[in-house]
Amino acid sequence: MLQKGENQCLTSYLLGRKCPFCGHRKAYRTHRGYRKCWYCKRQKSLKRLKREILVISAFRRQQTALLTSLDLGIPYKAVKRIYDKLRLAIIRQCEEEAGKLSGEIELDDAYFGGRRKGKRGRGAAGKSVVFGLLERDGRVYTKVVDAVSKEVLLDIIRRKSRKGSVYYSDQFRSYNSLKRFGKHYTLKHTKTFVRKGRRRSIHINGIEGFWSFAKHGLYNYRGVSRSMFPLYLKEMEYRFNHRHENLLNMLIRLYFGYDST
Repeated sequence: MLQKGENQCLTSYLLGRKCPFCGHRKAYRTHRGYRKCWYCKRQKSLKRLKREILVISAFRRQQTALLTSLDLGIPYKAVKRIYDKLRLAIIRQCEEEAGKLSGEIELDDAYFGGRRKGKRGRGAAGKSVVFGLLERDGRVYTKVVDAVSKEVLLDIIRRKSRKGSVYYSDQFRSYNSLKRFGKHYTLKHTKTFVRKGRRRSIHINGIEGFWSFAKHGLYNYRGVSRSMFPLYLKEMEYRFNHRHENLLNMLIRLYFGYDST
């Protein structure tokens, strides 16, 4: 469901009042039925523009490509092309935005996949393994990994966090060398850490909340192939990091390739 500001944004684009290429609000209709921007001089068929904006709006609502195709009467392949272009743009944007996390950082790994009999959690067979870092009151960064070995996890932590940060994790042995990067507190589910008369709660509720957010979001797609999973995961990361913003406007800017800044 779109928010109030997103509905106004959608209306502006559908009526051709706002240029999708540069964000300028002065556009006019050509004799061919195109909408042309006074500022950047780029133009596009208003019919095609409306179709793409409506598909992006459906993507914002996490509607599947098949259902969007049926609702709008647009060929499935055309909808999927728009969805795929958006997800590729989101991956690039996530990497640009990631930088290095700092401050208090929660670390955890998660396993994504359908229901399977046998072992669950670490060591479970046939599931996609994801490692995540969450900056408290900030962003999350995720990475699909082949294994949760010490070498793999510490390399990601080194590249995606600032030295001197405070790290929170469970007692998994791959985190044992984290003290060389900064302070490291391990989670004990039955205890609360107390230091210098000040009560400090050791938890990784933030990153666990993101795992719940991502799995709930992915459920809307009713199954994601292993090859496409990294794209969908980054989509969840992007949605989470911008959950308090006008996501529809941001997706339109990503799709048409402009930055309002």
